[in-house]
Amino acid sequence: MSTQGLFSAGDFAAFSRTTRATLHHYDTIGLLAPVSRGENNYRYYSSGQLAVVNVIRTLQRLGLSLAEIKTLKDGRTPESFDEALSRQLAEIDKKMDEWVRARKLLLTLQKMIHPVLGVDEREITVRFLEAEAIVLGDLNDYGRGGDAYDALLRFYRAAGDRHPDLDLNYPVWGAFSGERIKRGDWAWPDRYYFHNPEGREKKPAALYAIGYARGGYGQTGRLYRRIMDYIGKNGFEICGDAYEEYPLNELCVTDDENYMIRVMIAVREKRDRDKTDIPADVAGETGKSATTEMPKYLKTAGTSQTSEKNSDVIVDRLS
Repeated sequence: MSTQGLFSAGDFAAFSRTTRATLHHYDTIGLLAPVSRGENNYRYYSSGQLAVVNVIRTLQRLGLSLAEIKTLKDGRTPESFDEALSRQLAEIDKKMDEWVRARKLLLTLQKMIHPVLGVDEREITVRFLEAEAIVLGDLNDYGRGGDAYDALLRFYRAAGDRHPDLDLNYPVWGAFSGERIKRGDWAWPDRYYFHNPEGREKKPAALYAIGYARGGYGQTGRLYRRIMDYIGKNGFEICGDAYEEYPLNELCVTDDENYMIRVMIAVREKRDRDKTDIPADVAGETGKSATTEMPKYLKTAGTSQTSEKNSDVIVDRLS
């Protein structure tokens, strides 16, 4: 048979993104034989076989064995091949969904870890944070002799029941009511939550006093007291919940006494309740100034505080 218009094994391997050794193996097991052999016993393949070898390679990548592919090829009909394609497309869709979920998890973990790399743990900052999607648990019930771990178990069970299609393999943190923080009560969280792009609840957009420390789970008392001291000395007051997170935890730290702890407490500036704001139009009529003072968290606040790159941050550093 003439080899005109046929590809040598080397060219065919290059065009089909495989190797001559692979083609030889396919020939040996009867999966893909060359259409011709030259007088020198060289193998030659047709252009039509490019599609065949590419389907073989694709099915291999999808997890089919060469024996399964050979069975499909040997008994092929248009109907059976169409059915096989439908099955594989369904598998691809499933794998794509798994990869999308995996990507969301990894991006969430990176978003948790990356911003705190190199953070100055001596700093207390006041920063406006945008709302974030979370999965928020019910109020924890500690009234029947249970502890934080019993509440955590109930959180996971309830989250699984409430969100059967939602991944639960995200790090779980604790939320505390502002009233409890004011009382110095931060032993066990009021609710558990975790960040998830598909979460239906929100950690609210707000101004937060934020501090960091190192330690194990629950070793947060000193950090809370530092933040509370900062809030009181700098003209702020608690106006919402507190969120306790461990962005550097067992996922990336070997010492369980050296995790990175982050506490965020919703705050606002204190207002002088004996004074009444004067609207601009009224001020104009009375001759009083209606200029608006820049909020403290947008200014450098004394020698112990320094302005950061973002204008919505002030920083207090421990000496």
